[in-house]
Amino acid sequence: MRISPWHVNSIRQRLARLVALRERERPDIVCLQETKVADDLFPHDALAEVGYTAAIYGQRTYNGVAIISAKAPDEVSCGFDGDPTPGSCRVMTARFGDLTIVNAYIVNGKEVGDPAYEVKLAWLDAFTTWVGSTFDLDEQLIVCGDFNVAPDERDVHDPKRWAGKNLFTEAERTRVRALMDLGLADLLRLHHPEDGVFSYWDYRAGAFHRGWGLRIDLMLGSEPVARRCTEVRIDRNERKPTAGEGAPSDHAPVIATFDD
Repeated sequence: MRISPWHVNSIRQRLARLVALRERERPDIVCLQETKVADDLFPHDALAEVGYTAAIYGQRTYNGVAIISAKAPDEVSCGFDGDPTPGSCRVMTARFGDLTIVNAYIVNGKEVGDPAYEVKLAWLDAFTTWVGSTFDLDEQLIVCGDFNVAPDERDVHDPKRWAGKNLFTEAERTRVRALMDLGLADLLRLHHPEDGVFSYWDYRAGAFHRGWGLRIDLMLGSEPVARRCTEVRIDRNERKPTAGEGAPSDHAPVIATFDD
């Protein structure tokens, strides 16, 4: 089984690329963040043509998450108890047999000192509390998506430059560690302990070509999931311009493979 979280930065702008990902990588489940589309405009028909069904929690212009899959989930729910931003479509949970997937798009925070940064910290606290009180971590659970936090120094191209800045403050990283301390492993790090493995490059200043990346798109899994995980990689090529598939997102998809 193959699962891929991907911040698409508009599903309609990235539709051709999503179809190409389906054909190239054959993911069984794709967890999308920042779909940027109201539910009535979601491209169900185009995805059905390539064998996908979609569970959606959309919002016009901003936010929005979706879980698309070759097999429809057994159960879907949206949002989470205690969300300090209840008007934002950021979290969707789906159950596929004995596997539960939480697809999350964490608040960006803008910059340290901005009120949005404090909202981000509160959001992470509330999300961790909800995960810990809602799910059995001895069962198969994946929490994935755009966390807008780089967990440690390996995950930023220049730790000194990023120290104390939004996406890489100690307060943010402490909260991600608290979530992992519930019993969730960073699945990519089980296979790639090295630095320089990035999933996000700003559109500005030629960041991608200069290697100025961050790893802020994460897949966390409970111990039963971690045992099944045989490979995790980031499809860096998806960040490159590709003829016929439109402009890339500023994020690349994470692709994880699991034994059945």
